[in-house]
Amino acid sequence: RMHELKALGIRFSIDDFGTGYSSLSYLKRLPLQELKIDRAFVAGLPQDADDAALSKTILLIARQMHLEVVAEGVETEAQLTWLKHNGCHHFQGYLFGRPQPVTAFLARLAMPAR
Repeated sequence: RMHELKALGIRFSIDDFGTGYSSLSYLKRLPLQELKIDRAFVAGLPQDADDAALSKTILLIARQMHLEVVAEGVETEAQLTWLKHNGCHHFQGYLFGRPQPVTAFLARLAMPAR
């Protein structure tokens, strides 16, 4: 069914990759376009060598399999810089904005650019 949906233009992502039930076998079996690096790995960047090694490995696997990567939980400039330097191009987290009511979000979008 997922292959049929992909043919219709629907994109699939594995959220929280590297934790829980995410498995390398899914990368081979499912019609994916994107992985999301779990915030647990991003939180220790750039100083934690284990988080850095795991994040680099996820980025390398994704690159080899032609998948996009989103880093979750980016909260500092140091994390953003490390991720960019290691080939990640998509990010989400408090560094870019905190959760807010939809009305506040829409008002922010309507504001002229500075």
